[in-house]
Amino acid sequence: MQVGDPGQEITGIMVALDATPAVLDATIAACCNLLLTHHPLIFKPLTSISAATPQGRLLQAAIAARVAVVSIHTSYDTADGGLNDLLAGRLEVVDCRPLQPGTAQQLAKLVAFVPDDHLDTVRSALFPFAEQLGAYCDCTFAAAGEGTFTPLEGAKPFIGTVAVREKVREQRLELLIDRTNLARAIKALLASHPYEEPAFDIYPLLNEGKYPGLGRIGTLAEPSTLSTYAQRIRNGLAASGLRYVGDPDAIIRKVALCSGSGGSLLHNAVRAGADVLVTGDISYHHARDAEDAGIALIDAGHFATENIMADGVAERLRPLLEAAGYDACRVEACRIQTDPFRI
Repeated sequence: MQVGDPGQEITGIMVALDATPAVLDATIAACCNLLLTHHPLIFKPLTSISAATPQGRLLQAAIAARVAVVSIHTSYDTADGGLNDLLAGRLEVVDCRPLQPGTAQQLAKLVAFVPDDHLDTVRSALFPFAEQLGAYCDCTFAAAGEGTFTPLEGAKPFIGTVAVREKVREQRLELLIDRTNLARAIKALLASHPYEEPAFDIYPLLNEGKYPGLGRIGTLAEPSTLSTYAQRIRNGLAASGLRYVGDPDAIIRKVALCSGSGGSLLHNAVRAGADVLVTGDISYHHARDAEDAGIALIDAGHFATENIMADGVAERLRPLLEAAGYDACRVEACRIQTDPFRI
């Protein structure tokens, strides 16, 4: 969150690639009070917010209108199901993996002990934090057992009497969880568990989780010539035009891609055996390096490879908000932005 009050009630969300004066005006006109962008409104540290600068005026206007600004940027670039996976779908690329993997996801096992008749309630509260295993979600395990405890003076037991030892039929509930979600999962556990002092364990694991990272590499369902594939990309991204490097008749099977500015991943694409790298902001020297390495390049532009996030994020947010009980909050994709370059 770059602008706003964490306690403000959000009634409408506008999703856009950039925070610009025109986008802020459209957000206000649509009665939205959260502007969710890909590119940060504040990218470099500020020493002042002055109306003498375009950025300062925009910040002041957002604050005055009580429009919060949240930016997702590289988190969304690398996320599973994020912008690069969205781009892969538009480019007809399947069986994807990160082109430049990051560090492995750190996993833990959360184990909670729950009375039999509250198992479903607590498990339902923890489902959103259970790690997905391949194509399977809501993965937990439960085993029956017997718990004992003696409430001490001052306790307010849900079951039992002070100073009397109790035996209770309980379930040992286990789930695999991303360590970054632990704090929220424990909060949900405590809120849903009937006991005054729920018992739970956290086990660090050696299991390696997913490797989120920049870019993607995968294959086309049907091979294509470079020129034909470039035309399909132009149409699929609604780009006003694009540039490419390589033999127009070269056959493309394996595709590397990176949204925005991905020329720095050229050598990753070569090492991965890609026939082409699709990205934006390709320089002259990237083109020469690609010729020397024998790999094709398609520069579809920074805007065209990233503006698809507006519809993508809006479509993903709507069912998530509805499932969480916030279906009264509207989500709109900004449709007024255009590529600043004319081709």
